[in-house]
Amino acid sequence: MRLIAAFLKLVRLPNLFFIALTQLLFQFCIYRPLYKEVIHPNDGIHFIFLLIASVLIAAAGYIINDYFDINIDEVNKPDRMVVDKVISRRWAIAWHFMLSTTGLLFTVLALPFLQKWYLIMANIFCVALLWFYSTSFKKGLLIGNVVISLLTAWTILIIFFSKVSIEDAFGNGDSNHYKFFRLAILYAGFAFIISLIREAIKDMEDLPGDTRYKCRTMPIVWGVNATKVYVAVWLVVLMALLIIIQIYILQFKWWLPVVYSVATIIFPLGFILYKLKNSITPEQFHQLSLLTKLVIFTGILSMVFFYFYL
Repeated sequence: MRLIAAFLKLVRLPNLFFIALTQLLFQFCIYRPLYKEVIHPNDGIHFIFLLIASVLIAAAGYIINDYFDINIDEVNKPDRMVVDKVISRRWAIAWHFMLSTTGLLFTVLALPFLQKWYLIMANIFCVALLWFYSTSFKKGLLIGNVVISLLTAWTILIIFFSKVSIEDAFGNGDSNHYKFFRLAILYAGFAFIISLIREAIKDMEDLPGDTRYKCRTMPIVWGVNATKVYVAVWLVVLMALLIIIQIYILQFKWWLPVVYSVATIIFPLGFILYKLKNSITPEQFHQLSLLTKLVIFTGILSMVFFYFYL
């Protein structure tokens, strides 16, 4: 049982749950209500395979990240370490390759190779990005944060592009394609920006270990105060965009989604902005990181409303 618990901790089970929940809600609350008349008979099984692929590739990414972060984690979070404490480094690297390979296999099974070959190549590219993120990108200025944010947005975009061809997404006048595209961009954009915010907060939380091992993250290169300004700017941008969206959907009298968004997404983002100014210790930044994850969760759940309104 201890080994199973350690493995689930290593692959970040709550984060994998977020990925699966995001794709499930995007499939059943946005895609299916829009295309209920023209859904392919094999769509369900293809979606399940793609979800499994996404979860496995992400799990492999978390493992390889911990594999290369042993020294830094001994400083930043010694009580939460798994690799070299419970699971050996040899087994960690073996699990990374097994999960990555299985994830790519499920990608191939989920997508028609001749028609969607570019999505298969994209997931291969994601596996490579996760490797290079763990070995070098995460220690550099900004690039690691952007990579993780793009990969987070990709969990939504891959579902979109698995349903709609590139030609239909950008060149077809079909109203359903247009609505589907707008909602995919809305949630992928939210995922990208909120991930940029959370990754920068985590950089400030991990400052002691990153400093010791010569990383070049934002707090080290720019300083903590400049990084706070960076986070604050993105928080303001995200809140402003969300407020504009709420004003737009008020014309349809969607009162419940507006109240939900203000109470569970916009207000918590404002609270994070308020708490950011006086946060100094790793523990305080950890609390902000957890609050940001909560906003990610409430943002994901907002897809439920489209099941009733589309």
